[in-house]
Amino acid sequence: MEILLLKEGIKGTFYDNKIHVDFASGEKLVAKTNICATGVEYARLNLPDENRFFHKGVYYGAGASEAFFCQDKDLYIIGGGNSAGQAATYFSGFAKRVFMVIRKGNLAETLSDYLIQRIASINNIHVLYHSQVTALEGDDYLQRIKIVNSEQGTENWHDTSKLFICIGGKPNTEWAAETAICRDKNGYLYTGNDVVSLEQYKNCWNQDRLPYHLETSVPGSFAAGDVRVNSVKRVASAVGEGAMAVTQVHQYLSKL
Repeated sequence: MEILLLKEGIKGTFYDNKIHVDFASGEKLVAKTNICATGVEYARLNLPDENRFFHKGVYYGAGASEAFFCQDKDLYIIGGGNSAGQAATYFSGFAKRVFMVIRKGNLAETLSDYLIQRIASINNIHVLYHSQVTALEGDDYLQRIKIVNSEQGTENWHDTSKLFICIGGKPNTEWAAETAICRDKNGYLYTGNDVVSLEQYKNCWNQDRLPYHLETSVPGSFAAGDVRVNSVKRVASAVGEGAMAVTQVHQYLSKL
């Protein structure tokens, strides 16, 4: 086994039943099969000091492991989608108060109805409409955030040590843009049954068998974790899929 560290793949092509990967260094790798586990690049606010406070009060996504450290604190969640709504309902069981910061004037456009009802029923969740975070402050750790309300024309500083940014992200799949791997409109990779459900399935799949659960539209090319369409977006799931993908790679190779 050979482990290649600090190698950036910039392009992938498939021919002769193999994947040919171009590295940024100019080198090339050729393999009979591959597993894409490149994950998602979370969207950022691009504020001054955002990098400085990363994991020091500023977090992308909202991991359940952080809940214990939010006991009796005021925390802020940026985003109005389902991931933000689910985080708000979960953290409300630990935090003193949970504030959802959203730019729009309602949640109906971006949040499932059942989550809207749950949020409305939890007393310590507060939704700040027409609002956005525009600045961060603190010494070694986050201590304050500035929130601007576009409807009221106000800007105020709020004391907090926990800011969770849940505004989506983009999968790292640009390398597959010019290949026969099918991606959705956001760039996530179709695998397994999701490949079969595509209109172009018969045109892109040339095998007598159906795709394995984690196999993309290119035979022998697999995907695991957040980069897949309809993935669970949890670390435990990604780890499990990685192990499963290895097993399916062995199945694929055994039949060559």
